[in-house]
This record gives sequence, C-alpha cells and structure tokens, in this order.
Amino acid sequence: MRFTCEKSMLVQGLNIAGRTVAQKSSLSVIEGILCKAGQGLALTGYNMETAITYLIDADVADPGECILPAKLFGDIVRRLPEGPVTVVVDDNFKVSIRAGFASFTISAESADDYPDLPDVNEGKAIRIPQNALKELISGTIFAVSENQGRPIHTGVKFEVEPDSISAIAVDGFRLARRTYHPENSTERTLSFVVPAAGLKEVEKILTDTDEPAAFTLGSKHILYQVGNATLVCRLLEGEFLDWRRVVPVNCPVKLVAHVGDLASSVERVGLIVSEKYKSPVRCVFSDQVLLMRTNTTIGAAEDRCAIAGNGKDLEIGFNVRYLADALRVIPSEEVTMELTNGLSPIVLTPVDDKTDFAYMILPVRIKNS
Repeated sequence: MRFTCEKSMLVQGLNIAGRTVAQKSSLSVIEGILCKAGQGLALTGYNMETAITYLIDADVADPGECILPAKLFGDIVRRLPEGPVTVVVDDNFKVSIRAGFASFTISAESADDYPDLPDVNEGKAIRIPQNALKELISGTIFAVSENQGRPIHTGVKFEVEPDSISAIAVDGFRLARRTYHPENSTERTLSFVVPAAGLKEVEKILTDTDEPAAFTLGSKHILYQVGNATLVCRLLEGEFLDWRRVVPVNCPVKLVAHVGDLASSVERVGLIVSEKYKSPVRCVFSDQVLLMRTNTTIGAAEDRCAIAGNGKDLEIGFNVRYLADALRVIPSEEVTMELTNGLSPIVLTPVDDKTDFAYMILPVRIKNS
C-alpha cells in the first residue's frame, strides 16, 4: 500500500476517526485505526458500539489496507512538517512515513481480523441542515439519564414525522424537547433512540453551517453522514417514556421572561449551591417580578428578575442546575414559563412560533420559611 496526502487532512481524519478507537479491548485490533487506500484514503475507528469513518483525498499509488497503531501513528503525523505525507506499507506490514526531511518506520497489522462494520442500507436517508441537527442534539442531550437501570433513557429519542423532526431526552427529573420543521416533507414516520455517547460524537463532527447532513435508520443501527465523515452506532432498545402524557398542557399561570436576565439571576443565586451543599432555589412568582432565594450551610443568596404577568405569589422550589441547563440552550431571547401550582412542574416554552421547544423541570419540595 502506498499513498500521499496533505498532513493537515491526515491530521483532521485521525482526530475524527480516532475518537471511536477502542482504548482497551480483548480484541486488540480495534485498538488500532483501520486504514484503507483505494479511490482515496478511508480511516476508521470502531469500539464495537460506535464507528467513525473519515474519507480523505489522497494520491493512491498502490491500493491496500492495514491496521495502524492509532496513538503512535497519530503522534507521528501531528509532529511532521507541513506539506505532503507519503505512507508506504510493505508485504510484512512495515510502515514507512515520510514528510520533508523527516522519516519514521513503524509496524502495522493485517486488516483481515478487523471486525466488519454494521451494514445500514435498508432505509432512505433523511437530510437535515447540519446546524439544525446540531441544535436538536445540543438542545436535549444534557437531559439524558445516567442511570443504567433504565438504559433506554441514557439516549435521545428521535421522532420523525412528515413535517417535523423532534429530539426528546428525560432523566426522571426533567425533560427536554427540541423540534425542527423542514421546508420539505420527510415523507417518513420513524421513532428510535440513539445512545448519548454516539450523539456526542455526531455533535462534534457537525458544523454551524446549513450544509446538509443525513441519517439512515437500520434495523439495529443508525448511520449519520456529515461531510467526509460517516458514523454508525447501535440503537437503544426498550420502552421510552410516553412524554406527551407527562408534560402539562393548558397551565393556568403563564409568565414571560427575558432568557438572559433569568439565566443570570439563576446563576447568581446558584453560586452557593454545590454537590456538597445542595439546596433548591425557592422561586416566588409575583406581579411583574420573580423573587429567587437559596440557602445552604455556607450562606444565602437572593435576587429578583423582571417578568411579564402576575404569578399570584405562587411559590415553588427547583434544582438550580436543572434550571440553568435549560435556560442555557433556549434559542430565543424570551421564554414563556407555564405553571400550575407549587407541586407541579414548570414548562419553558416559546413565546412565538419561530422556534419549537419545551423544557420541563420537576419541582423540589421546600420547607416553609
């Protein structure tokens, strides 16, 4: 095998494909990176749950494939001088790496024992702008559960309808939903749950442009295509929460707040709350003002935030971090706070129809003052 390509492109491919190389495995070959030279150069990392393949434009003089030691090869390439890099692998899997006046010789392995990647080609790909898919992921993934007792909730549920693509995450204390409405019909109705670990890798590959990304649903896996990168990961199986039944609707109290001001107030009163000194933030929704107080063994904090509407002195407690997490990802300048009583969740929803989201946070029982 012999190929030549630009160092910058090779480094980018190794950085992306290397994210899913297994760190420690009983199957030693997946601790390396699969290198295939043909029409171009394909680099693959696979940890038996998630695989990333990155395609690079390369001048291939002699096609072939091998498994390169991921860390060593990556360290060498990153330290090579800028410009073209030539890699030659002989029949004994001795690897020669040259760039400028620098040269290295290392050992590779045969690709014969590398496991086959999952084949996902049954369905029709659904296209979505990269920035829209990135917002669906970043706007929900923070709310996935870390409880392995309910593995289905350690992922994000995607619901595809002809006129919408929704992402939903729950962890037993909060719910996050973001919805994207495509200009053209998806012509599909799908429902599946993607593990958070795989989605975090997709999120890193996505850019903030409106260049297209695509995903294809298989029987047990999903395939994402983003530019030169392809990611395949296993789907989660099980019964996901029927989220539509738990999100309150037609709440009697609806108030509007500026997201930035509200987030700043929440962050301020949360300064004396930590994993060690936990305490809810006590919220009193009055006429045109929200009073927030928190009290721990290390001190107390109080702040006020202007709101539109009258909460009629409704008092309710929330986890500070959960409130801050939701406010951090709201894509609009204003938000509607929907409330029922002091024992019911708060639901954060859009003020207008420019965006489509819902963030529900369960209350925390607070002691009487």
